[in-house]
Amino acid sequence: MATRQIDVAGPFDLAAVMFALLGPGGHTTRRSGGDFHVACRNADGPVQLVVRRENKGIVARAWGLGAGSELEALPRLLGLDDDPAEFKPPPGAVRAVARRLRGLRLGSTQRVWEVAAPTILAQRITSGEAKQGYQRLVHTYGEPAPGPAGLKLPPTPEAIASLSYEDFHRHGIERSRADVLREAARRAKRLEEILTMDKDAAYARLHAIRGIGPWTSGHVMGVAWGDRDAVPIGDFHLPNTIAWTLAGEARADDTRMLELLEPFRPHRRRVVTMLKRSGASAPKYGAKTAVFDIRGH
Repeated sequence: MATRQIDVAGPFDLAAVMFALLGPGGHTTRRSGGDFHVACRNADGPVQLVVRRENKGIVARAWGLGAGSELEALPRLLGLDDDPAEFKPPPGAVRAVARRLRGLRLGSTQRVWEVAAPTILAQRITSGEAKQGYQRLVHTYGEPAPGPAGLKLPPTPEAIASLSYEDFHRHGIERSRADVLREAARRAKRLEEILTMDKDAAYARLHAIRGIGPWTSGHVMGVAWGDRDAVPIGDFHLPNTIAWTLAGEARADDTRMLELLEPFRPHRRRVVTMLKRSGASAPKYGAKTAVFDIRGH
């Protein structure tokens, strides 16, 4: 086991930070009291990272071959290079939320495949269904993570690329999402290269995979690459949440959402993350609507 302690200046809300980073989990993450456990892989190998807030700083422990490099990258993961004071919203709902969540920092995992895989599985379905599908894949094809808590590592791209459609079908994943996931797995090395690219080139590399569009790339670029202006376009609920919070409009499309978010550029991801964290949502009324098909979005 390796350890690292980092002093943190100013407000820092570890729960909010991890909320912005962690996806559906699927046995790869766990919260136990004040400890946040994350099982993952980096260039040096598998690792389990455990972080907690103590006094004025962060204490982290790590197990596995990748422990040293994971602790070295900890400041970027936790967004310690992100200064919330740079965000100065005008009076209104966003400023009020920003004051309540002044400890939010936007970090990045620097792991493209591990963000892309569960995001692709969330296309066209509810978050609950996506979480269940990813959990099944992790349970079946993930390896035990080093360290405590009984976590599993995310399945490798090689493991996913080798699966047949029947394998996916047994886990409740239909052919369209399975095809996109396998293609991303086959090209995982190319996807990881976006971490060394500028933002426009990184988005273009993601969109070169058929079935990955602005919804998927918005999530991946925000969480893995660290684009603090990323907005997932094509989300079923987000336009309504943004429109209701910022303009008192119960329903909106992507065009209206982007119009309302434009004054907050280059902090749009921060606004989206804060509103999600705060629990903001538009009124629910009317007949139920089918989940929007975001393949290729």
